[in-house]
Amino acid sequence: MQGSRSKLANTGTTIFTVMSALAQEHNAINLSQGFPDFEPPDELLAAVTRHMRAGHNQYAPMPGVPALRNAIAGKIQRTLGSNVDGDTEITVTSGATAALFTAIMAFVHPGDEVVIFDPAYDSYEPAIRLAGGIAVRIPLQRPAFSIDWNRVANALTPKTRMIILNTPHNPSGSVLSAKDMEALRDLVRNTDILLLGDEVYEHIIFDGRQHQSLLLDPELAARSLVVSSFGKTFHMTGWKIGYCVAPRELMQEFRRVHQFSQFCVTSPMQWALAEFVEQFPEHYEGLGSFYAAKRDRFAALLEGSRFAITPSAGTYFQLADYSAISDMPDTEFTRWLTIEKGVAAIPVSVFYEHPEQVQNTGKLIRFCFAKNDSTLGKAAEILCAI
Repeated sequence: MQGSRSKLANTGTTIFTVMSALAQEHNAINLSQGFPDFEPPDELLAAVTRHMRAGHNQYAPMPGVPALRNAIAGKIQRTLGSNVDGDTEITVTSGATAALFTAIMAFVHPGDEVVIFDPAYDSYEPAIRLAGGIAVRIPLQRPAFSIDWNRVANALTPKTRMIILNTPHNPSGSVLSAKDMEALRDLVRNTDILLLGDEVYEHIIFDGRQHQSLLLDPELAARSLVVSSFGKTFHMTGWKIGYCVAPRELMQEFRRVHQFSQFCVTSPMQWALAEFVEQFPEHYEGLGSFYAAKRDRFAALLEGSRFAITPSAGTYFQLADYSAISDMPDTEFTRWLTIEKGVAAIPVSVFYEHPEQVQNTGKLIRFCFAKNDSTLGKAAEILCAI
């Protein structure tokens, strides 16, 4: 039937949904989907209730509660030293995925090419395809998962509309450097290419590294839409609140789509976040140290296992090589690990354009260590016994 044609043919349920459901079905410890098993700060939870009681329960302004947008601008000034106008250059969205989708729908036209880097977060290409664009996928260089800028230069054409950059990077945990940003700047200068920055793990960076936001460089910021997430920063992924930062002209176009895709985001939580961001900057400023301790604990617990790991540079994910354990493809191995052993992880190959090729060149799976110490301890005990 004509009406049965799919706009996303060959696109199934996301791997995160699949593995979390499998973990629940088999009562496995869920180190797959990226969410904490601990609660947000008490002050933030109390603020939500207080603002509900204060009557902040109706529609918020379409771009977001002004107090929250101003708090975001203040956080950007405090952490990056960049000046952003909360009124015209920030929009609050229903999570980072909605912001990414809106940015792609607003600027990518049929036939436009969008450069993404494999392994790529799985929401990018479907959004590009829905916009009528073409995803140009460039593999990151292993084992460090770095960008080959010469290869990027060779991939650019007059049809290139956008480059999507994800730093810190999910699923690899790699982090772009200042030299990467210099190479990017040289590459896009004198072009009309837009940049979409997925920076949701901006505060989760380890070992003295610095977050190289697109907002740091005025030349890059002028052509960038930068997306971040309160869920990752404040341990409440279920609230689904994120935001996008862009120059006024780009933000005007972003909001044209935003107003018809979701219009606005839940009011009392926005008011609570506005209060918490301003009153407790030590939370996001200490987030790197908080998660570095969990990364190091998880690594220490796995020292007696047959998994090989290189400590993550950022995010709350850790890649592990299981080559010493099994020759199974990673999709099969993660199912076996979940069903037979009771620990759920994510296969890395699913983030690639050609998963079957990647499975033949490496045996990598992704664990989430945004968990209580007791959870990590129970999971590690199982993993070390394999």
